[in-house]
Amino acid sequence: MRMSKFAALAGAAVLGLMASMAQAQTAWPTKTVKFIVPFAPGAGADIGARLAADVLTRKWGQPVVVENRPGGDSLIAIRAVVGDNNDHQFLFTPTGNFTPHPYRHEKLGYVRERDLLPVARFSNTILVVGVSEMLGVKTLGEFVDLAKKKPGEMNVMVVPGITELVWDNFTTTLNLQITKVPFTNLTAGAAEMTTNRIQAAMTALAIQQPVLQSKGARLVAVTSRNRVEIMKDVPTVIEAGVPSLELEGLVGVFSAPSVSADLRKRIGEDIAAVARDPEIAAKLIASGQAPNPGGAEDFSTDILRQEKQVEAMAKVVGLKKMD
Repeated sequence: MRMSKFAALAGAAVLGLMASMAQAQTAWPTKTVKFIVPFAPGAGADIGARLAADVLTRKWGQPVVVENRPGGDSLIAIRAVVGDNNDHQFLFTPTGNFTPHPYRHEKLGYVRERDLLPVARFSNTILVVGVSEMLGVKTLGEFVDLAKKKPGEMNVMVVPGITELVWDNFTTTLNLQITKVPFTNLTAGAAEMTTNRIQAAMTALAIQQPVLQSKGARLVAVTSRNRVEIMKDVPTVIEAGVPSLELEGLVGVFSAPSVSADLRKRIGEDIAAVARDPEIAAKLIASGQAPNPGGAEDFSTDILRQEKQVEAMAKVVGLKKMD
């Protein structure tokens, strides 16, 4: 009986030790969590990251901070996350910042499928096509017709990266000759639609908001597959008959491989819950974004779809993989 009681006590001690070890292994976060953003402060993804950081700091009981690492076509931020392989450091970014990378850089220094693992989908940057009011066109179809009648006479401002690739896919597919005019200050560039120096712009809604409010330009389409809740009267590019301009402005969070699948799921659920909060959703909408919460699996499906879309567009415009 003594041996039996001793065995029972020993067994209980072992189970208690195992339970405490398991708890220690799952205890996270144990220090400051970083969201690395590949933009300067004030960009849409930066705003989203800061909104999430404020809520998660309270939920997780550890500071969640945003670190801005702009430049290098987002490679500076990506390499920081991949290089550190830290389970307390994450990339908070639009997917369009990296899906064109294999066609733009010879040596990326990372493999997306291996090194950047989806954690959560957070929001969509609302991407729109606007045209100068001085053109006198009211729809995207009318703009296309006018561009065909005036080859080489019209100018456009597009954001470099995947947005520019989508625009090139559009003009190549429809055999349009529209001159791309680069601007360092995108908001100032969009304002040139008021003077008709720029006849069209394809950017985030937030960039065109001032000129739209001044009635110097009008929206003719959103690039997403579905209409945007805050402007239901604006058709999608697909509804407008121009599917070659379709683009989802996916924004979400990624981790290095050091974060286990179970932990990614847990973190992803917390991040998606932030985007579902009505107060946070209202702030996202005010900054030109649409809440789009989702887990790692849904986000991964969206990314794969965008990567295939990029591959197809690259063939249309004559780009080949460099890495």
